[in-house]
Amino acid sequence: MNVKLRLILMNFMQFFIWGSWLITIGAYWFQNKQWSATHFAAIFSTMGISAIFMPAITGIMVDKYISAQKLYGIMHILGACTLFSLPLVNNPSTFFWVLLLNMVFYMPTLSLSITVAYSALKKNNIDVVKDFPPIRTWGTVGFIAALWTVSLSHNETTPNQFYIASAVSLALGLYAFTLPQCPPLSHNSNNKSLVDLLGLNAFKLFKTPKFAIFFIFSMFLGAALQLTNAYGDTYLQDFKKIAAYQGLNAVKYPAIIMSISQFSETVFILAIPFFLRKFGIKYVMLISMLAWVLRFGLFAFGNPADGLWMIILSCIVYGMAFDFFNISGSLFIETQISPEIRGSAQGLFMMMVNGFGALFGSYASGLIIDKFFILPDQSKNWPGIWLTFAAYALVIAVIFPFAFRNKYSVIPETKLQEV
Repeated sequence: MNVKLRLILMNFMQFFIWGSWLITIGAYWFQNKQWSATHFAAIFSTMGISAIFMPAITGIMVDKYISAQKLYGIMHILGACTLFSLPLVNNPSTFFWVLLLNMVFYMPTLSLSITVAYSALKKNNIDVVKDFPPIRTWGTVGFIAALWTVSLSHNETTPNQFYIASAVSLALGLYAFTLPQCPPLSHNSNNKSLVDLLGLNAFKLFKTPKFAIFFIFSMFLGAALQLTNAYGDTYLQDFKKIAAYQGLNAVKYPAIIMSISQFSETVFILAIPFFLRKFGIKYVMLISMLAWVLRFGLFAFGNPADGLWMIILSCIVYGMAFDFFNISGSLFIETQISPEIRGSAQGLFMMMVNGFGALFGSYASGLIIDKFFILPDQSKNWPGIWLTFAAYALVIAVIFPFAFRNKYSVIPETKLQEV
């Protein structure tokens, strides 16, 4: 099979797994459990906790000790086991630990899939900046397919979403062992420092101002991503409690409405090479930050009836908000570092976005919502919640241009000689 087609299938299943439950776990949680938003934030923070250390560890492993595609397969097989176990758990503490274990296995596969793809493309002399975004688009298609599968089968609030994810995770784990070989590039340990031997070279990127600032703001944007993942579907589900909106399609199929965000992703992913070459990473990330402001602001004033257009527009804007820092960020790193630390550097990026960023977004949002936005009847003040999130994104957007002063373009030929 053509290498691009093989990577397309990998990306499709990679994000089908996540899409099966990531957006709808909030609906499952609040419909079936009686725990608070703070408890939910703790459960949702498992992504952040695991992403703080696992992508970096697995990145080091594939740079130095094990083929990336093999570790990728092992992680997905183990993840399938934990996903299958989740519906069997009723105790909140146990649920937290099982989901955390699942995230320990899943989160590093996000960066591992990128490592496998970039390695395979470069071995076949394929331009990653030009050809990876269309391949990655199929990951978004997989996410959409999962959302529609769960929604149309009316499993948004049932445990079946986890069984669906488990089955695909097992299939991808087995498929991974057939992917192109991605052996470690750093074998020789002679005359190397302890930092080299432990595979910690990527962390030296923090000594370079452009990388340090890039990683810090990636963390802040990771928090914004966590907010929309955690509360987007729950926000739409809550309209069911309002008589004026009951029976509307946006309320009956909220996951399908949310999937518009993923359709938008497919368009903006394809636009990334042009924007990166034309404007550079600085302005692409700034555009992303401003898009997050619109994403949250439109949610604040939208509703499933005459305000449905604002919800739909918010979902369209999401594609730009997500892709212009997540996909562009991985390409920026790939074209600016040496191949020997490819896995470690991608793991570091994932750690900042889905680790520290997601953890900060989870805990802070849960505490803020419980303290300031729970109404006397225990419903949530959603306009206040979304406007607070919009203000957060706006502050980041205002500060960023002054902190990240230089414009760095992303072109395949550009490499740092030393990191």
